[in-house]
Amino acid sequence: MNEVPLILSVETATLGGSVCIARGAEALAVRLGDPQTSHSNSLLQDINNSLLEAGITLECITHFAAASGPGSFTGLRIGLATVKALAATLGRPAVGIPTLQAVAHAAGPSKATVALLPAGRGEVFAQLLAVSEEGVVTEADKAAHLSPLRLLEKYGSRRNLRWAGEGAHIHRELIRSYAKEAQIPFNGPENESTIEGWVLAPAETNLARHIAVLALHELERGDSFAPQSLRAIYVRPSDAELNSNVADRTNAN
Repeated sequence: MNEVPLILSVETATLGGSVCIARGAEALAVRLGDPQTSHSNSLLQDINNSLLEAGITLECITHFAAASGPGSFTGLRIGLATVKALAATLGRPAVGIPTLQAVAHAAGPSKATVALLPAGRGEVFAQLLAVSEEGVVTEADKAAHLSPLRLLEKYGSRRNLRWAGEGAHIHRELIRSYAKEAQIPFNGPENESTIEGWVLAPAETNLARHIAVLALHELERGDSFAPQSLRAIYVRPSDAELNSNVADRTNAN
């Protein structure tokens, strides 16, 4: 890239979500959404307020980025559709960043980070990732939809882990209890620099900031990102699809 990208990134995979405008790795403006308000009612206003805060117009944006999932089905559709429409209208590239990668990036460098987001019904979206000192995120396995107990069965044998994301904070006591039973040291956010044992990373609500940084990494590789190529990562079927499958099986019987 010859010029520093001016990136507008949005994260609507979680309740509230966030918007960020960044020039390269420098955040110029950040807006945190209201968890009580639908993204359909707030996203465009949050984008507009971010542009005003940064002192630029939408036409100045050179690249767009969005959380591509997993996360809220409705939220993902709203965010991706908005970014695709804006990028296509302006003729700009658009980058999709997996939400769990942004969660891991927000937790900082680590050889093994379990990124967790709530998936409804007490379950979680989970993935094991590594984050280099340069902020490069590498997948160690695929994103999965798990119950908390299945989650601990999957990763509980690892003696050194960083737990990150809203899902990790929701299930903090369960994770702590499992670590105690397995005789693994467990450290909260106040001791998140600890190297040995399990560490709970500090909570981070501004994922759009990290989506912008990861999008910059992708752009620096020189890849081309057409807006129409943006796709949501759902991991599990939607409730409507699950209900439809149940109805189909019932009718078949």
